[in-house]
Amino acid sequence: MILTSKPSHTSAAFQAPTCTTIRAISTTAPLLKQRPSYQGIPLEKVPDYPYGRLQTYKQANQGLYGGQKIRFGNVVAEQYGNKSRTHWLPNRQMKRLWSPSLNAFIRVRLTTRVLYTIDRLGGIDEYLLGSKAQRIKELGPAGWALRWKIIQTPAIQERFARERAALGLPPKEVSTTDLAGELAAQGFTSDSVLTEVEEMIEREDEFVIGTVKKGEEIIAKEDKEDEAEEIPKEAEGYREHRWH
Repeated sequence: MILTSKPSHTSAAFQAPTCTTIRAISTTAPLLKQRPSYQGIPLEKVPDYPYGRLQTYKQANQGLYGGQKIRFGNVVAEQYGNKSRTHWLPNRQMKRLWSPSLNAFIRVRLTTRVLYTIDRLGGIDEYLLGSKAQRIKELGPAGWALRWKIIQTPAIQERFARERAALGLPPKEVSTTDLAGELAAQGFTSDSVLTEVEEMIEREDEFVIGTVKKGEEIIAKEDKEDEAEEIPKEAEGYREHRWH
């Protein structure tokens, strides 16, 4: 704000300064709104949450609420005992918690009760990796997605391998059911491939698994010719038996 004097024909003693506002123009880009970390996880790769999404207090699906919901009750007056209906919301906070396995911060909305549990266990990784049914139920869909993301990291995979070795269990076999790179690049999925194979079997179509060589093509053609030659011979034998 700049003070300027306005010229006038009156005396200088009666001249009052005028205020003119100069608005500054900024070229700085506005800050981006930070969103929770679970929203960046591709949900099509995450297994289905065993307990499903909450149908009441759906806000709990977007963070770590530990099973807390809205509580309803009455406020009772001390003098006359009059009751008035009210409700209490969970104490929700937005926090950035460090994840050693991801080597990055996890931004998540959670309640103070869950935050106390995370501090007691020693970090958000220990909270998300809990294997009891009650812990899985407390995670909710958002915590389930974060749990899946943490399990995919090499640090957690090595930790699970050490635990299996300590228990005397054999190492976990790597799944080989993934599609080939060519099929995946063309947009095929395992379900679509299985569906197409079942349809071909129902139509009794001929298909070859793997690469087809020239020799195999010739053998297939010869087999068809042999079948065509056998059909007239069987027909002739049927005619002779009929005339006799």
